[in-house]
Amino acid sequence: MATTRTAHTVWEGNLVEGNGTVSFDSSGIGEQAVSWPSRAEAANGKTSPEELIAAAHSSCFSMALSHGLTGAGTPPTRLETKADVTFQPGTGITGIHLTVRGEVPGLDADGFAAAAEDAKKNCPVSQALAGTEITLTVESV
Repeated sequence: MATTRTAHTVWEGNLVEGNGTVSFDSSGIGEQAVSWPSRAEAANGKTSPEELIAAAHSSCFSMALSHGLTGAGTPPTRLETKADVTFQPGTGITGIHLTVRGEVPGLDADGFAAAAEDAKKNCPVSQALAGTEITLTVESV
């Protein structure tokens, strides 16, 4: 069954001096302020498209990895994934680096690394971002 999730943004003013609000319609979790300075300089309590992509990618990757590990008979105890999305003004998103740390009883470091590479390749957000270089660091606990 397909699902659709919705968010919307209201933007006021020009790019550099304007600002906006991103609303998470489907979940109802509220809204977050967004601005050019929060995207290209310091966050200062506001989000950015890149931070939202990082949140989507880290959660999707964690779900894909958990699913793959469980299907292989080695369900994880804990996975912690960080996504760093790099944005270069004038160029765009130049790369995404995933770092995953996992506790997976019964699985050695090589097996965990192989499962993480598979999740990186096959998670839906990775596939949607296939035009961007995605790198991975794996830490087995």
